Amino acid sequence: MSNDAHRESSTSPIDYQVVEQEPLFRELKKRHRSFVFPLAVAFLVWYIGYVLLAAYAHEFMATPVIGNVNIGILMGLGQFVTTFAITTWYVSYANRKLDPIAAEIRSELEEQEATR
Repeated sequence: MSNDAHRESSTSPIDYQVVEQEPLFRELKKRHRSFVFPLAVAFLVWYIGYVLLAAYAHEFMATPVIGNVNIGILMGLGQFVTTFAITTWYVSYANRKLDPIAAEIRSELEEQEATR
């Protein structure tokens, strides 16, 4: 970081440490974490389970379901489906629960900056 950039950031009219203590910002963090952390844990358990089954349960993963399609292939495709589902769910959640609060915080900060 150059000295000019450092000087610029240290003279910012907005005190972000104060913003972090605001109830609205804390609510935003709480909502984000309460959605992301449990879902991340659930997905990691699902993914690690898939990897472990692929590594150690060859016969189970090779069990045919329909024709040449076996459990391993279905679980692998399930990883993609799960990823897209979680992404869609998060975008919907963020649009409804996070973005309105973030917009309110941004608006308040822009007002503060304009009055300084």
